[in-house]
Order: sequence, then structure tokens, then C-alpha cells
Amino acid sequence: MFKRIAFVLAVMAAPVPALGQSADEGVPYWVSTAKDTANMRVGPGREYRISWTYTRKGVPLKVLRLMGSWRLVEDPDGARGWILSQFLTRTRAGIVKGGIAGLRENKDGSGRILWRVAPGVMGKLDKCDEGWCAFDVDGRKGFVKASSVWGGGNP
Repeated sequence: MFKRIAFVLAVMAAPVPALGQSADEGVPYWVSTAKDTANMRVGPGREYRISWTYTRKGVPLKVLRLMGSWRLVEDPDGARGWILSQFLTRTRAGIVKGGIAGLRENKDGSGRILWRVAPGVMGKLDKCDEGWCAFDVDGRKGFVKASSVWGGGNP
């Protein structure tokens, strides 16, 4: 009897994907925080405790799973948790990792260095082609090596 009840509860709690597609179709993909404050929770629901609060708009995140309006995300430090999709945007962002990165003049990485960007600096990312991404740090624009930025390249 208890096994049957547990099975029924498990089936009822399982997410139901749309007909003809997997619930996780199209993941992983890049997003960023859309609001100045976004809570990461340990599970996909408001009843789960908050494990982290992002206090800045534009923090780059990678979406790993979908469950209704919740997204399982990973941040640049490797922390994982669930955020409501209303707090996320498909606007791509990146954060400089490793050492100082040079923002170059041309999209192929040639030309002079326009800016030097320190590790931890966040900015808006645009197209990433052939290992280089358009990067905008508060209006200072150029092209950065995709491998120098968490959020550049394929998720």
C-alpha cells in the first residue's frame, strides 16, 4: 500500500514536458540576471531555502535544466541552484577570468589594445566568432578572447 502511494506521489510530482519535446530541450544556454536582486534557491520552488542572493544586474549564468518557470543555473564560481525565469534575461554577459584581458580593436583579435580589463570585471557580450567576442564594459567596447571570459563561447 505504501509503495503504491509513494509511486503515485512521485508520478504526480514529476514535471510534464510539452508534447513532442523534452523539458530540457535547448539547454545549456547563457543568461544573465535581469534585476538588481535575484535569489538562488536549493530547489525549484519558493518553499526552498535561499542559498545565494545576487545583488547586481547582469551577472552571467549558465542554464542547465528547466522545470516550469524555474531554471537550474550555474554561476562563474560553479555554484548551482534554482532561479525563477522572471529574474533572468537572455542578454548575454561575461566575467573576465584568469589574468588581465585586452579588449582589442578588431573582431579577429588584431589591432591595438583599446582597454585592459581586470579579472572579475563583468560586461555585456555580443557575438562570439572564431574565438573572439564583442565585449562592452560600461560603454568601453572591444573584442576579447572568448577563453578569457566566463560566458564566452558555447555553454
